[in-house]
Amino acid sequence: MEKYSVLFKGKPVALEGTHRFIGDRAPQFTVVNDQLEEISSLIYQGKIVVLSIFPSVDTSVCALQNIRFNHEATRFNDSVQVLSLSVDLPFAQKRFCAAEKIDQVHIYSDYRYLDFGTKYGFVMQPLRLLARGVVVIDRSDIIRHIEYVTDVGHEPDYQTALRVIQSLEQA
Repeated sequence: MEKYSVLFKGKPVALEGTHRFIGDRAPQFTVVNDQLEEISSLIYQGKIVVLSIFPSVDTSVCALQNIRFNHEATRFNDSVQVLSLSVDLPFAQKRFCAAEKIDQVHIYSDYRYLDFGTKYGFVMQPLRLLARGVVVIDRSDIIRHIEYVTDVGHEPDYQTALRVIQSLEQA
């Protein structure tokens, strides 16, 4: 199996888990909400799902990514659900969302099991953080866009993801 890595603070860090590709069936995963309740991705079945993945809400690039997707989500129709995923504790996520007025996306934590990170190949070991990226899943649970940002200090390619979302909305 080929190993994948990203740059974190200028140094290569291995990604663990199953690397996914466009056309793959999107695996179901379980994360935790701000009430520490387990949430299954199955609740979004039949929707277009945008996964915005980032290391921590306490960094400037991660904050920019969440603010951008929160803003973009106001333009999507009801068939599109944006999920922001990190391993931040739900308490920190809730504080961040309140401070930045993040109210158009669902923010979840993968801290408990790294279920999402492992199934999608986003776990940066030994840091136990998620790498930065974006995944767009269609209504039939097929991955239509996936980006593993090669340098975690950079923002994702929003324009490509937004074009894919728009085409899925119109389909």
